[in-house]
Amino acid sequence: MNSPRKLTHPLALAVLVLLFEKPMHPYEMAATLKQRGKEQSIKLRYGSLYTVIRQLEREGFVEATGTERAGARPERTTYRLTETGEAEMKGWLSALVSEPVKEYRQFEAALSLLPALPPKEAQALLAQRLGRLDEGQRKLQSELAGAAAINLPPLFLIETEYALALLRAERTYVKALIDGIETAELGGMKQWHQWHADRAAARGSH
Repeated sequence: MNSPRKLTHPLALAVLVLLFEKPMHPYEMAATLKQRGKEQSIKLRYGSLYTVIRQLEREGFVEATGTERAGARPERTTYRLTETGEAEMKGWLSALVSEPVKEYRQFEAALSLLPALPPKEAQALLAQRLGRLDEGQRKLQSELAGAAAINLPPLFLIETEYALALLRAERTYVKALIDGIETAELGGMKQWHQWHADRAAARGSH
């Protein structure tokens, strides 16, 4: 069994991968991540970035190679990947690619509690979500089309392709759920309606 990792923030892994390419200072790391659109899949904040770099340095995964100052700008410290950091990066990335893990998604939690909403209200809210999923699908398709127009290799778009695949799967599921509520073919609909009817009647009797 693998021992728990000392760092689990995806931004830390992104820093290790960037430094695997070449030594960089934090500003260059952030600019590179933004230029490559990685903030779509990895939450990027400057404060978090500096915190992560300090943690990586403390664990011996990265080390400073020097500082430089350009004009009136603050000093910038350049970091490089250590051998220990490279081993950590490869092990961490390999585990994420090969081992599915349980992710506690907010929508999944909401679905588990959905009967607390009246069926018609739940149906209307799901329809709103469906519309937003459609917007998201169009946006991702536009991004992929724009990348194809400039001949960006598919290798650098795999996370966008994955996001689009997840979005399409969710859209299919949400559409089927809406239809199941509408046609009452979803199992348990009678109990769902009765529960809310009983609660409405109880409120009316007070």
